[in-house]
Amino acid sequence: MAPGPHGEADVPAASPGGEGETPSSAKGRRSGRAKDEGGAASVEFDTGASGPGGGDTGTQGSGAQWAHWFDRPERSGGSDDAGGGPGAGRPSADAEALQAGIEIRRGELIRILTDLRDRIAALDFLLEVPGVEEAREAQLELRNQLDDYVLPRIQASASPMLVVLGGSTGAGKSTLVNTLVGARVSATGVLRPTTSSPILVCHPDHADWFLSGPMLPGMGRVRGPAPDAIAGDQLVVIGSESLPPGLALLDSPDFDSVFEDHYEFATKLMAAADLWLCVTTAARYADAQVWEMLRRAKENGATVGVVLSRVPDGAGAEVVEHFGEMLAEHEVGETRRFTVPETRVEDSRLPEEAVEDIRAWLVGMAESADDRTIVIGDTLAAVLNSFRTRVPELAKQVEAQVEQRAELAHAVDTAYGTALAELDEATRNGSLLRGEVLARWQDFAGTGDLLRSLRAPRGRPSRRASSRRRNPARVRALKAALRSALESLICSSAEHAAEQVVVAWREHPAGRQVLAGPAAGLGRASPELSRRVTRAVSAWQDHVQELIRTEGVTKRSVAKLVSFDSEAVSLVLTVGLLGYGTSEVAVEGGTSAVPQRLLNALFGAESLRGMGAKARADLRNRIGMLFDEEAIRYGQAIDAAGIPDETVPVQLYQATYNLEVAR
Repeated sequence: MAPGPHGEADVPAASPGGEGETPSSAKGRRSGRAKDEGGAASVEFDTGASGPGGGDTGTQGSGAQWAHWFDRPERSGGSDDAGGGPGAGRPSADAEALQAGIEIRRGELIRILTDLRDRIAALDFLLEVPGVEEAREAQLELRNQLDDYVLPRIQASASPMLVVLGGSTGAGKSTLVNTLVGARVSATGVLRPTTSSPILVCHPDHADWFLSGPMLPGMGRVRGPAPDAIAGDQLVVIGSESLPPGLALLDSPDFDSVFEDHYEFATKLMAAADLWLCVTTAARYADAQVWEMLRRAKENGATVGVVLSRVPDGAGAEVVEHFGEMLAEHEVGETRRFTVPETRVEDSRLPEEAVEDIRAWLVGMAESADDRTIVIGDTLAAVLNSFRTRVPELAKQVEAQVEQRAELAHAVDTAYGTALAELDEATRNGSLLRGEVLARWQDFAGTGDLLRSLRAPRGRPSRRASSRRRNPARVRALKAALRSALESLICSSAEHAAEQVVVAWREHPAGRQVLAGPAAGLGRASPELSRRVTRAVSAWQDHVQELIRTEGVTKRSVAKLVSFDSEAVSLVLTVGLLGYGTSEVAVEGGTSAVPQRLLNALFGAESLRGMGAKARADLRNRIGMLFDEEAIRYGQAIDAAGIPDETVPVQLYQATYNLEVAR
């Protein structure tokens, strides 16, 4: 195809319109066609049957369906408006009711979006798991887009359409802005980058709104015109009569600048645009950075247009054709496209005919309230549609953090569970009945105190009560020895479990991060454990004695002859529960079967089994509660480190669902 007079090739439209074409798309297509001085048509880039921004107006949540959010009461009309009667210009009762309903829905949507924003902002991707950097970036983008664009746009729907020009270094964004405005408002030159701070140009009527309005709340504001060198994240706002009231142009820093903060500004501003106009050159359109930004713009829901500048004479048709093929290959082929030929630049501006198509397209949308509404609605709907995938993807990254938390918690459960199982075995196999405990038992059983506790004659309560009050020293000594042995065993098991937790955490990347924080003393039992263990063991001994007293019904044949002291017999039951008579204890203890034979003779095998099972279960429960209290420290350390729990991704999924319902 032969190039046009400005280096533009005559390219047929992607679609000549037809069924499904909206008035705004037809108008956009017409405004995308220009005539040269000889009447020959230059390049026409069409998006087919789409809205002004190239979005599919037939999809759910499109700009046409969202237009009611931006209606004003006077536009809803009444019967008097059409004829210009006395009611002309005043909203009818139906219009007022409609607007009231819109405001209620708007308020609910704002509330839900604010909740979503707060939940996203509260996320803390502490752990260095695969994909965490992408998750942090996605979190920042979502939060910024909600703050900078979505919430302000819904709250201030009548504000001008914001067109953000983004592109690579030297692509000619600032020159294009200056040309469209008709004055040098943005710095240009051979030094790169030339645009340090974003420059926003709008009609003077809207300058104050952009200076103090909700758009881009995290950026400072300064009223222009401004000198060429403004550093920092200052938004320079300039009023110009050259732009219609419905349009604002924003010249953003280069997204491939050598300065990292320029890239951050560029992506932030792209996410805040109603329309993002990507400007690249015939020499650099194949750069990976260009397509990365177009991909991000599409994923973030922006309505996109592209400008291919500095198209040379002669090879223009081939360049434009290849550029179009690359757009289709990257699934952005339906965006509005324009070319600017390689031409002279005077006073930082291009010849007017070089930007005629772009001006007609932008001004045409700005001056048509319906077209402008559709563009804004398309972008807003696409952004909200993108949340359907972007927020759940973020939630999946949170789940990766939750999985790490679960692994740390599992290490705690394993350590204390193993300790509890080992302790349970140690209270069955007789290992406790050594040393002091064994000596006290032999002293108690071999000196007659045990038999005396069973020979109190029935019918003489005063003597029995006197015997209980005397509470022989050997009984007290045996009880104290048993208590001390149990306490030592439990504390030792807890110490070992704490050591095992720290060993496991040190071998885990997430655990190392937690241990590197303020968590202290996790490698040993808590200082309060000894006191809690003493109370627990004493309470268990009292429980065993209560079992003997309330459930220890002696066999009928025995009950006629003897009664028993519940405290002494409870010690006999305790010794039996702790495994007296097993392994080498039998040898050391001599008459190994004394506890079992005595208890069987008193209560019978079935009653004894019941009391033994209850006593053992109660001891295990008490130790389990002690270990649970010890394990709480590790959960607190994980919480203090900021690792999210399983409720956080669920809340994100719920917030996404709530948004869909509100829409």
